[in-house]
Amino acid sequence: MSELLEGESIVCFAGEDWWYHHPHSKNHLLKRYARRNKVLFVNSISMGLPSMANPDFFLKIRRKLKSYMRWLRKVPEGLWVMTPVGLPFYGSRAGRWINRILLVAQLRLAMLLLRMSRPILWVAIPTAAEMAGRLGEKLLLYQVSDKYDANEDSALSMRVICQYDRQLKEAAAVVLYSGRKLFREATEPNRFFMEQAVDFEHFSRPSTEAAAELDGIPHPILGYFGSMDYVMDTELMAEVARLRPHWHWVLLGLKSNLVRMAAPNIHFLGSKPYRDLPKYIRPFDVCVLPWRAHNTFTSYGSAIKVREYLATGKPVVMAPLYEYLETPGLRFYRGAQEFIEQVEAALETDTPALAALRQAAVKDGTWDERARQLAALINSLLRGQGYAHPSAELHPLAEEH
Repeated sequence: MSELLEGESIVCFAGEDWWYHHPHSKNHLLKRYARRNKVLFVNSISMGLPSMANPDFFLKIRRKLKSYMRWLRKVPEGLWVMTPVGLPFYGSRAGRWINRILLVAQLRLAMLLLRMSRPILWVAIPTAAEMAGRLGEKLLLYQVSDKYDANEDSALSMRVICQYDRQLKEAAAVVLYSGRKLFREATEPNRFFMEQAVDFEHFSRPSTEAAAELDGIPHPILGYFGSMDYVMDTELMAEVARLRPHWHWVLLGLKSNLVRMAAPNIHFLGSKPYRDLPKYIRPFDVCVLPWRAHNTFTSYGSAIKVREYLATGKPVVMAPLYEYLETPGLRFYRGAQEFIEQVEAALETDTPALAALRQAAVKDGTWDERARQLAALINSLLRGQGYAHPSAELHPLAEEH
């Protein structure tokens, strides 16, 4: 890296667990920084459990208990991962007070064991606001990846989420926005647009073999990978599956109990290791993102998987997410009939030139490049030099999009 981040201690409060997802932005960046720095990745302390009426209530409890059993351990990527024990009750003042004591005690112990001091504190979840100023940090980064107060996966009140969000924005040296829509609506003078990136080599290099699990599934194949929960437009998917029974959906990833569909041409294959994804993607004819575009939380999403789709060169048919409206080579739909038309057009008219266009759209936006960009920003802040936020690079899109 031309701009190194070296000899620092980094403590990251992530919005996701290390164990249950394909790599997210913090995963990609921190495993690079772990080569020359001490890194402690703190699994999501959550924003409180969903209500007991939520079909995923007990599923989430089981996953979190499994993570608690690991508590603190080093992972192959060279960093330490910790799941602090806490109470999922951020809605009450007493619950927040208890959690603050528990978290501070555990983090200080972990930092002592790992010989970390004066860390760079990287916060990517509002409920970690209680940690600001309590770990002796030399710098606080606040990464905003989602429209947190529109998250349907938590019973925590919007008032508490907004309070935490304000606290962090006031305490942070810089507020990193991962999505265009979030950034364009932000007003903080210390905001910075940290665009998502892609592991281009991993996805652009075709696998020499296809996954055996897809043997016997007829073409055309509409492929999706990633978590499947309330963001999925299951009504649209079911209608398309009915209207085009010869199209087969191959869906890879963790499936929420909220996703309830069954049809002979819909195949849920479960979560697959990141390293094996190219083998599963190889038979895809079209990559799809059937998200609920009118869902507020979803509309702010920056969906790393879209960049990964583009890196494969395969056609992409997706909901019209604000993040990608200006990205060349994508096909957007509004409604089931237009989804069908766009898939048919992709199957009938795609060319090698269009595949090259899609790959070119993301080729230079790699995680190595993003790590260099963020390292330069952090080093500038550590030297007390400040920075210029790149707002001039972003031009607002017309609202009708």
